[in-house]
Parts: sequence; structure tokens; C-alpha cells
Amino acid sequence: MRIGEFAAAASVTTRTVRHYEQLGLLQPSERSASGYRYYTDRELARMKKIGQLQALGLTLEEIATVIDLYFDDPTGVQGKRKVLGILEGHLRETRRRRSDLERFENELVKSIEKVRRLLAEAERAAE
Repeated sequence: MRIGEFAAAASVTTRTVRHYEQLGLLQPSERSASGYRYYTDRELARMKKIGQLQALGLTLEEIATVIDLYFDDPTGVQGKRKVLGILEGHLRETRRRRSDLERFENELVKSIEKVRRLLAEAERAAE
């Protein structure tokens, strides 16, 4: 398949295909002497795996660290282990951020209460 056919089969744009190539996520199976890119079903499977990993919440940089594992290990176990580690890291970071936000929310509530008290005192003093 040439790049246009490949992009259509993968439900992405040709720009996306080129971008993934620049990132090293995907390579054409061959290039013609005139520079045309040609892709096979193997690259299409790789493209679909990239989409699946994105749907799990992995960044393109993270995908670059695991994508080859899925194609080097036919069981997919190594890739799944690595993805699990990445997702567990995302969960830890999410929980840390949530905790930080809850702490910030509590500080805001206290600050608002303090300013309301000061405002009420100032209004009473002005009467």
C-alpha cells in the first residue's frame, strides 16, 4: 500500500503517518527509488497497536518504549507488563495530583472564610 491507502486503512491522516515515522514509531516496509513509501499488513497492525495504546492513555513517547515489545514477543506479555507499569505510574501521579488539589482546595476554603470574616468586621466598623 502507498501512504494514502495505508492512512485510509488505518483511519489516520498521511500527516499522522509521517509524524509517527519521524518519532520512530513506524517505518515503511520499503521505499521506491522515487521516494514513495510502501506499507504492508505488518505496519498496519503496528499502527492499530499504536491506536490501542493511545486509547489506554499512553503518550507517543511512552508508546515508543513499548511498541517493539509487542512485535518482538508474540505472546505480548513483555509489552503488557511494561504498559501495566506505565499505567500504574499514571495512577500514582493522578492520586498525588488529586491529593495536592484537595490540599489546595482546603487552603482556598480557609482563605475565603478568613477574608469573609475580615470583610464582615470592616463592614460593621464602617456602620
